[in-house]
Amino acid sequence: METFVIGLSIGSILFMVALGLAIIYGTMKVINLAHGEMVMIGAYTTVLATKHLGFNLYLCIPLAFLVTAAFGYVIERTVVQRLYGRLLDTLLATWGIALILQQLIRIHFGLALFGIHIDGLGSDLQNVPVPSELQQAFHFLGANIPVYRAFIFVMALVLGAVSWWLIFKTRFGSQLRAVSVARNTAAACGINDKRVNTLAFAYGSGLAGIAGVLVSGFKTVSPDMGTPYVVDAFLVVVAGGVGHLMGTLLSAGILGEVQSFVATWLNDVYGRTVLFTVVILILLFKPQGLFVTKSR
Repeated sequence: METFVIGLSIGSILFMVALGLAIIYGTMKVINLAHGEMVMIGAYTTVLATKHLGFNLYLCIPLAFLVTAAFGYVIERTVVQRLYGRLLDTLLATWGIALILQQLIRIHFGLALFGIHIDGLGSDLQNVPVPSELQQAFHFLGANIPVYRAFIFVMALVLGAVSWWLIFKTRFGSQLRAVSVARNTAAACGINDKRVNTLAFAYGSGLAGIAGVLVSGFKTVSPDMGTPYVVDAFLVVVAGGVGHLMGTLLSAGILGEVQSFVATWLNDVYGRTVLFTVVILILLFKPQGLFVTKSR
């Protein structure tokens, strides 16, 4: 049971990261290789807020969302917006942004060049204090379940529900879906597709930032921590079906459980190997992913 819960928490993190990636790709057809760095920025926002502002983990969640959404907004407006329709250029540009963000953390956003060092930044590993109530465990079906793991799962469900409401029940969501299906037609109907792109990119980045907050509670924070998450998030999006919320949720859960059980029985290396094997098998039998959005 403990292994199953760990798998749920891994899947929940993957879902939050992949959901933002799926929204960005589904709307703009842009593969954002800097998406993992939004996880990293969210984690470092938590480190700095707890060290210098006295925030607890709960307060860091909305703060990290705003900070990473702002990063996403600036990246889209200054770089990505100029590269639409140029897939290779977008890949190279976002990969370059990812490397720049990692190095900025290492050099304290350039202040280290002047001998100024900010506690919480740099190449050293950082840890985030978790509220005492989240450090507890409860008994369920004969197993001790860490409260923090359950909290991550609940947060994933909440963010999934909020994203579903935003996409399917709001005016912005209608515009988002219109742009993702037929951009030129949507623009001809008066929808500002550039504004939709920017807000979608910012929202997707914000979701990754929240994932970074939650990851920082059980893993050490480092400048390169986001890179593995962007790879796993791509696997989730591809396996679940591009642009399908339920497919993203289901594939994140499956891949999280596979990685958890194999890593527990064998080790992390085998866990990663089996994870990639499962994705390959899914794509062999379901080339468009577990779910396919039907077009009319």
